[in-house]
Amino acid sequence: MSRNTKDKRTAAELPPELTQARRFGKTRTAQSRALLEDYVELISDLLATGGEARPTDVARRLGVSHATAIKTITRLKREGLATGLPYRGVFLTETGHALAERMRTRHRLVVNLLVALGVPTEIAEADAEGIEHHVSDATLKAFSQFLQISASTRASRKS
Repeated sequence: MSRNTKDKRTAAELPPELTQARRFGKTRTAQSRALLEDYVELISDLLATGGEARPTDVARRLGVSHATAIKTITRLKREGLATGLPYRGVFLTETGHALAERMRTRHRLVVNLLVALGVPTEIAEADAEGIEHHVSDATLKAFSQFLQISASTRASRKS
């Protein structure tokens, strides 16, 4: 098969340009939001367990420099997700709390699905960190329905 024939076949298998552009655009947007979502979720966890979320703690737990944490926390404040006072910790706004809860729910759903498929829990937790940011609401709904059906099936087998 000549190179030209192979190139034409590959090009014919590509999705339409606008469809492909939409897919890549969705991924770029998700990557940009993923960072903020991780920060908000971690800040919420730190506030719940220790009553305070200091930039130093955020940086250590995310494995980033203090300067990087400060830069991202500033972005969280600018986007209305967090507040803070000089020499104090970071606090979430109502919008920030809602986002943290949404991400926590998405994370749990993805972990539960992966575990139901036989993925070891530790690996499922790590993999969910990426998947939770990129998966659509429609796919999450399908995950949830699958888990409900799967649970019903297991329950009926026990009866």
